[in-house]
Amino acid sequence: MTTNDKPTPLVLVTSRSFGAGQADPEGILTGAGLRVVHGDPAHDTAALSPYLAAAAAWIAGAAPIRAEHFDLAPKLLIVARYGTGVDMVDLDAARARGIVVTNTPGANADAVAEHTLALLLASVRHVVEGDRTIRAGRSPRMVGRELGALTVGLVGVGHVGRAVARRLLALGATVAGSDPAVGPDELREIGLQWRSLDELVATCDVVSLHCPGGGSPVLGRDLLTRMRPGAIVVNTARPDVVDEFALAELLHAGRIGAAALDVLSSAGSPLLGAPRTILTPHTAGHTVQAVDRMGMAAAAEVVRVIVDGEAPRHPVRG
Repeated sequence: MTTNDKPTPLVLVTSRSFGAGQADPEGILTGAGLRVVHGDPAHDTAALSPYLAAAAAWIAGAAPIRAEHFDLAPKLLIVARYGTGVDMVDLDAARARGIVVTNTPGANADAVAEHTLALLLASVRHVVEGDRTIRAGRSPRMVGRELGALTVGLVGVGHVGRAVARRLLALGATVAGSDPAVGPDELREIGLQWRSLDELVATCDVVSLHCPGGGSPVLGRDLLTRMRPGAIVVNTARPDVVDEFALAELLHAGRIGAAALDVLSSAGSPLLGAPRTILTPHTAGHTVQAVDRMGMAAAAEVVRVIVDGEAPRHPVRG
């Protein structure tokens, strides 16, 4: 209880890596007079029900947050997404109940950009394939490509896309971008060539996805079939931004050269059995530094709204 006998506001945390870095975001919350509890990261409603009934704030990971969660949370004022994507949050349901939704834009951009570059380089230089063949006792001839000879197309030029572009440009690659929210002049100012999505897909050696999900695939079957023979797909965004079945078919057919992905739609994704693929378990945004930035940013938003009574710094508007 607080000194004026009002209940201490409760903060529910369901992000797996909140506070797992070197910073102490939970200390920010408790130091501001808030009580913290940790709940089911999968957001099972039965498991979370006792916490949601009392929670004033919810620091949430990537699992779905639906209207049924909000129905269990009569005191909830803010959902602070620990990360950037909000496609798994029912924004309409939140808005209807007066619940603010925030995220941490840019907090993990450098981490995701570095992971993107790692996947891209591993693909063009056959790093994973080379490791497997050596361990199998074979030594085939593998010829890679240098970044300076490649044109890389970025689908989405927000925080992450720009961080990827800076790294690629520094290494000598030609970089093109397609983003409905960013015009040709702005792209040219940061050293990128503007291309329509159709043109980018048809002309780039690598297509790297950095766009939000939540709808139909941005890179669907039609666009995948129009990619250059031997082109590479990199996805560190969301699983639903690419048609996984079409991508797997084109990999098996040899039409697409390789794919490197940090996100999959399910444990039964057809890409698990596709050739020339590199898969990582949704770890692109998880570095010690990114975990610290995301945690501190999410905690600050909760304090700003619950304790200070101020508007959040990064509200999400659906």
